[in-house]
Amino acid sequence: MRFMDNSKETLAAGAVLVTEDRDIMYRVIGFAVLCLLPSAFLMSVVRSLLIFVLNNETYTHIPLIPAVSCYLIFTRRRLIFDRISYAWKIGCAMMLPGAACLALARIDIGGLSLTNQNSLLMFGFVLFWLGAFALFFGTHSFRAALFPMLFLFFMVPVPQPLLSHVIYLLQAGSSKSAAWMFQIMGVPYLQQGFDFALPGLTIRVAEECSGIRSTLALLILTVLASHLFLKNSWDRVVLCLLAVPLSIAKNGFRIASLSTLAIYVNPSFLTGPLHHRGGIVFYVIALFPMFLLLRFLQKREGRRPEASLTH
Repeated sequence: MRFMDNSKETLAAGAVLVTEDRDIMYRVIGFAVLCLLPSAFLMSVVRSLLIFVLNNETYTHIPLIPAVSCYLIFTRRRLIFDRISYAWKIGCAMMLPGAACLALARIDIGGLSLTNQNSLLMFGFVLFWLGAFALFFGTHSFRAALFPMLFLFFMVPVPQPLLSHVIYLLQAGSSKSAAWMFQIMGVPYLQQGFDFALPGLTIRVAEECSGIRSTLALLILTVLASHLFLKNSWDRVVLCLLAVPLSIAKNGFRIASLSTLAIYVNPSFLTGPLHHRGGIVFYVIALFPMFLLLRFLQKREGRRPEASLTH
């Protein structure tokens, strides 16, 4: 008789699990349909956005961002979806402004530039997706998935004139860093703004040499690494704050190294493969001090008894 009771309990538990799995499946389908729905009404501008992303080297990282967010949610799916519900208020509070941004980008009343139109369009999409997630899975799931959700904002192209200001600051920082490198290497130079007069050649730190793409990539990777491998919020901030100055130092080192090689070895170093496709080499060099700092912060957290309480 006891065996029969256990069998009934097992069957009941299995029925509950099947019901819960079916409920989650329906919510996932509804969430996916709702996320794709705006694209059906914005086909022309979405096509323009895709062409902009694929043809702009600054934003080659954008297609990878949703894949990373989905992976982070998948790895923590048990924690994120252990208490699902519907959150209409918070969902609509984000979806409505997101839909408004999408409509403004589509209508383009103010005659936005292509970059700003795409920035507004992508910002609207991300905001709409966040609201849809909250609507279908509830506030608990949204809070548990907050980092991968906010990580999606790295898909938004930097609007103008902010992008121009950032590039100018990176140019200025890279020029100063290159000047320090020339001093360390003992290379004589005369500097006027972004122009360097070197023995036998003159170079200019142009916008293309500002390192905006590698800086964005390093910042995104640092934010992701700090979330995955550090527990303390302040340690995460410290690691992320290092990304930009480290990228500037890396860019200055690249400019000074290629210029020095062009002066003393072969002028083709300024036009050869190391200049056009060697960015990954200097990027890896920049990752080394970042990795050392990450390991140091990890060990320090391991020695602190309160480390587990500051997550």
